Amino acid sequence: MEIVHFVENLDRGGLERTVVDLIASQREAGHQCRVICLFKLGLLARELLAAGVRVDACGKQPGLDLRALRRARALLRQSPGAVIHTHNAMAHYYAVAASLGLSARCRINTRHGMGGRSHSGRQEWLYRQSMRATDYAVAVCEAARERFEEQGIQPRRGLLAVPNGIRLERFRPADAAARKALVAELGWPADSRIIGTVGRLQPVKDHALLLRAFAKVRMQVPEAVLLIAGDGPLREALETQAAQAGLGEAVKFLGDRHDVPRLLAGMELFTLSSSSEGYSIALLEACAAGLPVVATDVGGNREIIRDGANGRLVPATDAAALATALIALLREPVSAAEMGRMGRTWAQAEASFRTMAERYHRLYRDDATGSPADAIAIPGGVS
Repeated sequence: MEIVHFVENLDRGGLERTVVDLIASQREAGHQCRVICLFKLGLLARELLAAGVRVDACGKQPGLDLRALRRARALLRQSPGAVIHTHNAMAHYYAVAASLGLSARCRINTRHGMGGRSHSGRQEWLYRQSMRATDYAVAVCEAARERFEEQGIQPRRGLLAVPNGIRLERFRPADAAARKALVAELGWPADSRIIGTVGRLQPVKDHALLLRAFAKVRMQVPEAVLLIAGDGPLREALETQAAQAGLGEAVKFLGDRHDVPRLLAGMELFTLSSSSEGYSIALLEACAAGLPVVATDVGGNREIIRDGANGRLVPATDAAALATALIALLREPVSAAEMGRMGRTWAQAEASFRTMAERYHRLYRDDATGSPADAIAIPGGVS
C-alpha cells in the first residue's frame, strides 16, 4: 500500500525519529512511503531523501495559511487511495481539511504527547472536529489515551494506544570503558560521574529544573557532571543559568547530536525532568542502554519506569526531590546498576520497534479486515 506521513516538520526529536524509523520499516515490508511537512523539511529529511523517500514541505506561515492548505491538497491528490497517517494535532487537522473529498484508504492520527493543556483552545477544537473524518486516533501511552477519552476525542472507529518502540539493536549496555572515553573526550576529570539527559531545549522539558537540582547534587557529590544533548530555543538562557549557578565546566551543552547511542553508553545515570511527556523515546533509549533512570512522574513515564525497580520517579517541578533521587543512586552504584539491568531487560521485551510497526500495519489494513483492538496491547512497567 501507499502510506503518506503528514508531520509539522522533520527536525530532530522523538516524534520525528519515530516517523523516520517507521518509514524504513514500512519500506522494508514493501510499502511505498512519502512525507508531507506542514512547515519546513527539517534535519531528518536528509536521511529520508538520501534513502530515496519523497519529502515535500508546505511552507506554512503563522496563523491560518490557505496557501499551505492548497499546497497540501495538491500533494495529497497525487496519492489517491493512500493511508494518510498524521502526527500530532495541527498536522492532522490540516491534512484532514486538505484531503476532504479525496480518496484515502484510511486516516489515522498519532498524538505523540499528552495533548494540549486545555481542551477548549482553538487548536484542540479544530482537532476534535477533524475526528469526524478520522478512522483511528492513536495515543502513545495508556495515560494519554485515557486523557483524550475524557476530553471527548472520538474518531469514527476507535481511540487506541500504540506505545512507541525503538531500534534496540542500536543500543549497547553502558560500561566503564565507554564512560572513561566519554569523560576524556569532554575534558572532565577522570573520576567524573556522568548524569545525562537527551531532549530539545524547550519549556516542556524543564531543563531549568534539572539545573537547579544538579546544583544541589554537586554540593553532595562534587565529582558529578551533567551532559545535556539537544538544542532548542532555550539554550542561551539555560547556559546563562548554569553559569550564574557557578556550575562552570561541570555542565556540558552538546547541542544536536546524531550519536546518542554512543553518549548513552558513557553515562552512569539518565534523567528526564519534563513537566509533561507522552511515551518518551529518550526513556526507552536509556533503558535499552541499561541505564538507571530518574524521571518526573508525568504522562506515560510510569508506564516505562517502575519506581524502585528500573529507576526512580519524582514529582514534576520538584528540584529537591529530583536532586535527592539522583544523589541516592550515585551513592548506591550496585543498586543503580541492577536498576539499569532491569530496564534493559524490560526494553528488550516491551520496547521493540517491530512490535510498534506491526500494530500500525494492522490499523492501516483494518478497513478490510475488521477489528485491530485485539492486536493492540499496552505494555506495563517492569514486573
